[in-house]
Amino acid sequence: MSLDWIVPAERIQQLPPYVFARLDELKAKAREQGLDLIDLGMGNPDGATPQPVVEAAIAALQNPANHGYPPFEGTASFRTSITNWYHRRYGVTLDPDSEALPLLGSKEGLTHLAIAYINPGDLVLVPSPAYPAHFRGPAIAGGKVHSLILKPENDWLIDLAAIPDEVAESAKILYFNYPSNPTAATAPREFFEEIVAFARKHEILLVHDLCYAELAFDGYQPTSLLEIPGAKEIGVEFHTLSKTYNMAGWRVGFVVGNRHVIQGLRTLKTNLDYGIFAALQTAAETALQLPDVYLHEVQQRYRTRRDFLIQELGHLGWDVPKTKATMYLWVPCPPGMGSTDFALNVLQQTGVVVTPGNAFGIAGEGYVRISLIADCDRLGEAMRRFQQAGIRYQSEAVVST
Repeated sequence: MSLDWIVPAERIQQLPPYVFARLDELKAKAREQGLDLIDLGMGNPDGATPQPVVEAAIAALQNPANHGYPPFEGTASFRTSITNWYHRRYGVTLDPDSEALPLLGSKEGLTHLAIAYINPGDLVLVPSPAYPAHFRGPAIAGGKVHSLILKPENDWLIDLAAIPDEVAESAKILYFNYPSNPTAATAPREFFEEIVAFARKHEILLVHDLCYAELAFDGYQPTSLLEIPGAKEIGVEFHTLSKTYNMAGWRVGFVVGNRHVIQGLRTLKTNLDYGIFAALQTAAETALQLPDVYLHEVQQRYRTRRDFLIQELGHLGWDVPKTKATMYLWVPCPPGMGSTDFALNVLQQTGVVVTPGNAFGIAGEGYVRISLIADCDRLGEAMRRFQQAGIRYQSEAVVST
């Protein structure tokens, strides 16, 4: 019997293939061919979750009180750990009962926020390039996405002055992310002050993704949106434990900020899930309370890899600026090659996986994102393979021998 009449909703049919799912398919084929893959594609931290976090999870698993449904809004102790972390890091005071909400990873919350607040046809401002959830969430909700094109000559910052007044007046939400995935760009405090003033003037809800807050180097300290006076009246901020604490598979994140917006997201989530397993929330509390020496070790690890890979790419003709934060390098494709073709060429010729920049929006074309998720030995092997395959940045298109 044919089931052709069972078709997905238009919201699903309109979505392009998710790039990381497509990369997984290509990686599986490469492994079948016997290639030793060096996967620098996803933002999936290497290494183990800190042992105190694992031990806290084990102890919590053995407590039967954690085996039932958790509270929809998360445990009171985890919410308090979140707000204490914000006060310690940024001097921001938050009410754990109404201004903090645990999430099944920040990606889930970013997308569900769109569903909770965007009606079909609502105008949403999203930078390009951007983390895919920032524009896919609004697309799933039926919103009309207006891309704010980011440019290298503007250090990949949003040019607020270039947004037409009629667009700003019609916009309902603005998603943004500094330190940025994928560009690794950072924004000064003055930019946050400007975007808060812009949003207040045009009555736009700000949604800031701060998931790389701790992965900062060389004395740089990222700004929290909520540090800016008046921001909490018109904004929320998302964070995750995936990157800093090597907890990507644990699926723990949170959102803080405007209590009314958080309540709307909570209302939606009560109809979709039961929240994070209570034992994992206990482990997450431990992570947020780890001493700063752990954070410094993580920063040193990524800083060392950053310096090494920028140097090695330089030997192959690339001039990549030294980043101040995140676990990525944003690398231009050789002239004459598009993002997808270059990423596929690199995979086929070397077994090294990088992410094509067009996966992050139209303005990501011409770049690839390289994740610093391997130690320097493996990064060095990746660059040796580039050299052996003749892959370098030069005036002509990539040469493969």
